[in-house]
Parts: sequence; C-alpha cells; structure tokens
Amino acid sequence: MKKKIIYFSLAISTLITGCDVISDVTGVAVPSSTATGQNNAPRLTNQEVIAGLKEALTVGITNAVDVTSVTDGFLGNNEIKLPFPESAIAIRDQALEWGLETQVNRIVETLNRAAEDAAKEATPIFVNAIKNMTINDGFEILNGGEGAATNFLRRTTTDQLITAFSPKVQESIEKVQLTNHWNPVATRYNQAAPLMGKERVEADLNDYVTRRAIDGLFTMVEKEENKIRVDPAARVTDILSKVFGSISN
Repeated sequence: MKKKIIYFSLAISTLITGCDVISDVTGVAVPSSTATGQNNAPRLTNQEVIAGLKEALTVGITNAVDVTSVTDGFLGNNEIKLPFPESAIAIRDQALEWGLETQVNRIVETLNRAAEDAAKEATPIFVNAIKNMTINDGFEILNGGEGAATNFLRRTTTDQLITAFSPKVQESIEKVQLTNHWNPVATRYNQAAPLMGKERVEADLNDYVTRRAIDGLFTMVEKEENKIRVDPAARVTDILSKVFGSISN
C-alpha cells in the first residue's frame, strides 16, 4: 500500500511540474508555450504582455499617423488613397462626359487632403482607445498572428473613432475647401438628373472621408504591427523586444 501511495505522489508531482504555468495576482494562468516561447526566451508576466501589445499599437499608430498626415500621405499611397465616393459614381461619370475631368481630379485631391489633415488629430484618439485591453484579449492577440492587434482595435473601437474623428474631418473639409470643388459639380448633375431620367445623388462627404481615413490608418497600423512581429529591428523598446521575441524565437 505504501508503494502505491509513493508512486501516486510521484505521478502527481510530475504532472504539476510538467504543466509549467505562470499566474499573477489577476488569477489568469499563462501557458508555458506562450510565457516562455522557445530557445529559452524570457518568461512573461501578464502585465508585460499587455504592456507590450499596447506599446506595439502605440508605435504602430504613431508611425501610421506620421506617414499619412503629410502631403500625399493618402493621395500618393494607392493602398489607402480615397477615390471618388462610390455613392456618387454617377456624378463622376457624367462630369467626365461633360469634360469636367479637371474638376473631378480636384475633388479626389481635396478628399485626400482632408484625410491627410484630419489624420494629424488621430494619435490621441487611437491611443485612448487601447486602454481597456484585457489580459485575455492580450494573449489572443499575441498568438493570433499578423494583424491580430489591429483587427482587435478595428473591431472594438471603430464606432468610437468615427464619433471622435468626424468633427476633425469636418474641420479639415472646410480647411481644404472640399465643398467648393464638390458643390458645383454635384449641383449641376442633380439639376440635370431629372431631365436625363436619373436619380439625384446626395453624398455625405464627412462620413465618407471619416470612414475611409480611419480605414487607411488601420491599414497602415497593421503594416507597422506586422513589421514588429517579424522584424527585430522594428522593436524599438525593451518591452517590444521581450514580448514579440517570445513568439518569434
């Protein structure tokens, strides 16, 4: 009987030591594969993981804003450039038939100038939006692969960002005088539409620029996030090196 008890105790001891986990005061257990990575990568606390992910998003946001909030930051980047509003393609096509190509191009240019100008205000809005990331969110993101952090941010903050970003976009629209270029073309089309048997077209330029600008910023944030995941040189702080080094080693 004593031998059986000894064998049972040894088995339990082996099982416990084999389930190498880290748990902090939050009570959330971190699997050893996540916490230690491979090749003796440093162990991570829950707080370090969250801090690293928030730092990655902050760096990504800052870099994304830096490259989009300059002249041609949107207009010169085909990946995020704002085209003529999809809801008003009929206006564009008719304007081109009327020989108003210069005016159409000017509208596209000022749409992008408005996005570039509004992007300058994005950093504090985005940074404030990442403060409520939970520990469970953090480990899902850490192990979720490319774009996971940006997708989390997109999923959980888009509505708030639209609300916060919209007034900035309206200011930018006024600053670059977008409506001065838009109104003459749109008004001419809408006056002629009934005579051509077509519907009038109304486009909410503020909503269009707001949503497309936010989408463009997310696109650039994701590129920065993925860079941090795969390129050690992009991990510009110690916490980024420690957290993302744990999954790339």
